[in-house]
Amino acid sequence: MSRIAQAFDSGQWSVIASASAKAALLTLALPLGACGAGGFSLEKAEVDRSIITSSAPSSPAQPASSDKDSDQTTIGNAVSSADIQELGGQAVPWANAGTGSRGAITELVELKDGGLTCRRFNATRESFDGVAMYQGELCMAGAGGWRMQEFKAL
Repeated sequence: MSRIAQAFDSGQWSVIASASAKAALLTLALPLGACGAGGFSLEKAEVDRSIITSSAPSSPAQPASSDKDSDQTTIGNAVSSADIQELGGQAVPWANAGTGSRGAITELVELKDGGLTCRRFNATRESFDGVAMYQGELCMAGAGGWRMQEFKAL
């Protein structure tokens, strides 16, 4: 027989069992004794006035109009850089990483009137505040730049 088995077989088991029972009894008795000795009571509980709560001031959010202005600029850039002949009537996708908005430009046509080149279009704008449709016109300005002549919600 092994030495461990001999130790338990020789009567020491009662000593170990007695110590375990005492430890278990002590573990149960201490918390119960604290409750009975006037521990926590709802009648004695008071409001803790040291805790202060309030709302944190929110950072001023960008007005939605600045997002729309930024999206309008992005749409204008997409319209001005589009190769109309190669598109063949297909929609031009656009996205603005700064605002998270995106959409498509459709019905893009180029008009020339007396040396003035303009592009008319319809555009969709999908953003956190919903979906909107716009109609616009972009015309060539001096020095090869483009200027938005009209951009209105439908």
